[in-house]
Amino acid sequence: VCPTRSTTTIWNEDLVFVAAEPFEEQLTITVEDRVHGSKDEVLGKIMLPLTLFDKRLDHRPVHSRWFNLEKYGFGMMEGDRRNEVKFSSRIHMRICLEGGYHVLDESTLYASDHRPTARQLWKQPIGMLEVGILGAQKLLPMKMNNSRGSTDSYCVAKYGQKWIRTRTILDTFSPKWNEQYTWEVYDPCTVITLGVFDNCHLGGGGEKGPSGSSNAARDSRIGKVRIRLSTLEANRIYTNSYPLLVLHQHGVKKTGELQLAIRFTTLSLANMVYIYGQPLLPKMHYLSPFTVNQVENLRYQAMNIVAMRLGRAEPPLRKEVVEYMLDVDSHMWSMRRSKANFFRIMSLFSSVITMGKWFNQVCNWKNPVTSVLVHVLFLILILYPELILPTLFLYMFLIGLWNYRFRPKNPTHMDTKLSWAEGVNPDELDEEFDTFPSSKPHDVVRMRYDRLRSVAGRIQTVVGDIATQGERFRSLLSWRDTRATSLFIVFSLCTAVILYATPPKVVALASGLYFLRHPKFRSKMPSVPSNFFKRLPAQTDSML
Repeated sequence: VCPTRSTTTIWNEDLVFVAAEPFEEQLTITVEDRVHGSKDEVLGKIMLPLTLFDKRLDHRPVHSRWFNLEKYGFGMMEGDRRNEVKFSSRIHMRICLEGGYHVLDESTLYASDHRPTARQLWKQPIGMLEVGILGAQKLLPMKMNNSRGSTDSYCVAKYGQKWIRTRTILDTFSPKWNEQYTWEVYDPCTVITLGVFDNCHLGGGGEKGPSGSSNAARDSRIGKVRIRLSTLEANRIYTNSYPLLVLHQHGVKKTGELQLAIRFTTLSLANMVYIYGQPLLPKMHYLSPFTVNQVENLRYQAMNIVAMRLGRAEPPLRKEVVEYMLDVDSHMWSMRRSKANFFRIMSLFSSVITMGKWFNQVCNWKNPVTSVLVHVLFLILILYPELILPTLFLYMFLIGLWNYRFRPKNPTHMDTKLSWAEGVNPDELDEEFDTFPSSKPHDVVRMRYDRLRSVAGRIQTVVGDIATQGERFRSLLSWRDTRATSLFIVFSLCTAVILYATPPKVVALASGLYFLRHPKFRSKMPSVPSNFFKRLPAQTDSML
C-alpha cells in the first residue's frame, strides 16, 4: 500500500512467486484504491502470460517496462453509470523469470537438491544412487477389513525432483516390493527420504477425516526413513532394516521395519572432493539473498504446486502423503522439539564443559602427576611458541584416527531418544498435533498459553542476563560510571606500559603459572576483576 495518496504512485517493492513449467498460468496485476478501511475499489488490471518475460540466469539487472492497465468497469445498462471507466493508465514494472535460484519445497535441514531451476546452470552429476526397496516386516494393522486388522502398504521415495511410488501390496503385514530405482547425484550432502503408507482406497479405507466420511479418508502414515548420502561409503552396498516410527497424540509407536538395499556410486573422486569446497546453494542466493519470510512463502507455494501435480500423476499421491514427505509442519511450535533442540545444544557444549572441569582439576592439583605434566607442556610451548599450531593440528589428526575405530557401520535412523519422544508429556503431544489456529477448548488453550508464558519468561531472563553482561563490558569506556571508567583507563595505561617493556614470553609464562598455581595460593573469594566487572552499570535500571 502506497503511504501517500497521489496520482503518481511509487511502491518500489520486490515480490517473488513460484512459477512452474510449462508456464501456462498468467500473471494478474490489479491496482486498487483503498476508499476506506474495509473497501477497496479496483482501478485497473492486466493479465500477462509468463512466456512474455525474459529468463535471468545471473545477477545482471533486469530492464523495466511499461504495461498498459486495462480499462475497468463498463455499465451494463444505460441507466447504470456507476461502473463507467474511471481510470486508465500504465504501470511500470521489472519482471523476469529467475533461473539462478533453487526453490526449496522441503526443509533446508534435509534437502535433497540444491541445483538452480535453470537446466543450463546444472553441472555434471558426480555419482549415482541406487535404491532397492525390498519390503517391510512386522507392520501393524492400519484399518479394519471384515472385522480383522489389515494393511495395504506402498512405499514412496523422494530425492531431488524425482518422486517414485511402489505398487500397493494388499492385506499383508510383510509386503515384498523388490523394486529398484536410480537417481543422479549432484551433491553428496543431500538426503533421500522414504516413507511407507497405507492405501485408504482399498480394504475399507484408512484414517477418517474430521467429518468421518469416506471422502475424507486419508492414507495412514506407517513411518519414514531419511538417509544422508554423505554418510555412505562409495561403491558399498548397504542392506539393512530401518525401524518405522510414527509419533501420534498418544506417544511414539514402532509400526514395523523397512528393508532397503542402497549403493552410492561415485564417478570421480576429484569431483567429490571439489564439491566439498563449493557453496551449498547457487550463487544467486548469496549475491541477492531472499529474506526468511520469502523463503518460507516460496516453500509453501512450491509444496502446493508439487502436491497438485503429484495428485494428477499415475498412480496419484495424495496431498497428506506429499506433506508428510516434505515435513510441511516442521516450523510449527512443539514443546518436544524445543526440549530436543535444547539438549542437542547441551550435548555440543558437554565436551567444553568436560574440558573446563578437567582444567579446574589441574589447577586445583587433584592429580599431582597430571598437573606437573601440564606445567611441563606449558613451559615447552612458551619456550617454543612455533610448536603451538602444529601440536594443535597433530592432536586433532590423532583424535580423528582414534575415532575411526568407532565410526558408524550403517546409516543412522530415526532416534526416539534424540527426538525426546519417549518421555514426552501427553498434553505436550496433544498440543503438537493441534490445528492452527487451535481447535481446543478455551481452558486448555489458556493452560497451554500460561505454560508457554512460563517457558518464554525463563528465556527472557537468560536473554536479559546476556544483554546485561554485554552492556557492562561496553560501559567500561562509556563514562556512565566515572569512577569505574577512570580506574579502567588508568589500569589500561599501566598495563600498556608494562607490556611494552616486558617480553611476550615472560607475560605468557607469568599468566600461565598464575592460573595453574597451587590451591594453597588460591582464595575461595571472587577475584578482583570479577568483582569490578559485576559492579559496572547496565541499562536494566532504565527499563520499565
